[in-house]
Amino acid sequence: MTAKVYTIASGKGGTGKTTTTVNLGTSLAGLGKKTLILDADIGMANLGLVLGLEKSEVTLHEVLAGTADVEDAIYDGPNGLKVLPSGISLQGFQNADPEKMIEVMGNLVEKYDYMLIDAPAGISKDGVVPLAIADDVILVVNPEISSLADALKIKVLVEMIDSTVMGVVLNRVGTTTTELSKQKVESLLDARILETVPDDTNVRNASAFRMPVVVKYPESPASISFKRLAASLAGVEMPVETEEVEKKEGFVDRLARALFGGI
Repeated sequence: MTAKVYTIASGKGGTGKTTTTVNLGTSLAGLGKKTLILDADIGMANLGLVLGLEKSEVTLHEVLAGTADVEDAIYDGPNGLKVLPSGISLQGFQNADPEKMIEVMGNLVEKYDYMLIDAPAGISKDGVVPLAIADDVILVVNPEISSLADALKIKVLVEMIDSTVMGVVLNRVGTTTTELSKQKVESLLDARILETVPDDTNVRNASAFRMPVVVKYPESPASISFKRLAASLAGVEMPVETEEVEKKEGFVDRLARALFGGI
C-alpha cells in the first residue's frame, strides 16, 4: 500500500483550506480509507486548533527538530482519521527543519491509503516542499478575484517545480451577488473545479465545537459537498444517506424557486 498524497493549498489565508483538509480527510476515513492529515504550516499552524489538539506535547515541530519519532506525533481524529499536527510555539517553529519533511513523508507513505497535507498559505520557502512532494495539488479558492489572483501564483509555482494541480475546490459559494461564476473560475485558473462548497453557517458552528462539519452536522450542505469530493477522489459511490439528503434538498430548492421566484 502506497498512499495517494494530496497537498491542499491556497494563495491566501482565510479561504477555508484547513477546513477543507479536515473535512475531506474525515470523509475519506469515513469511507473506510486509512487517512492521515498533516499540518505542514509549521509557522502558523491551525489544523490542531480545529480539532482541539493544540496542547499536544509532541507535534510535527519536534519530529522536524529530530527530538521525537513521527509515530508519537500522530493522534486519533474522527472516523478513524489520523492527525499529525504542528505545534503553536515559536520555539518549536524555530527548531523545526522543513527540509526533513520529505524524510517524514517517506516514513509514512506506505502506511496509509491517503495523505492530505495542509500547506502554508501563499508563497514561501516552507511552502515549496509540501507542493513538491504531492502526487497532486488541490487549490482552495473563494469566488472572488483577489483569491483567484493569489491562487494563480500558486499554480504557476506548482508548475515550475514540476508538480501538478489536480483541480480546484471552490469554497464559500453564495456569499455575494458579485462573486465569480464556476465557469469564470475554471477559465481564469485553467483548472477544473473538483467540487463547489456552499457558504454554510454550520461550518463555523462546528468549529466552535472543535469538530468537522461532516461529523457535527453530517446532513448540512457543506458536509454533502465534502463527502461528495471524498467519494470522487476515492472512486466510490456516494454514501446512500448523502444521496437521499441531496434529493431532499433538491426538492426544497425547486419548491422555493416555484413559490418565491428563486430567492
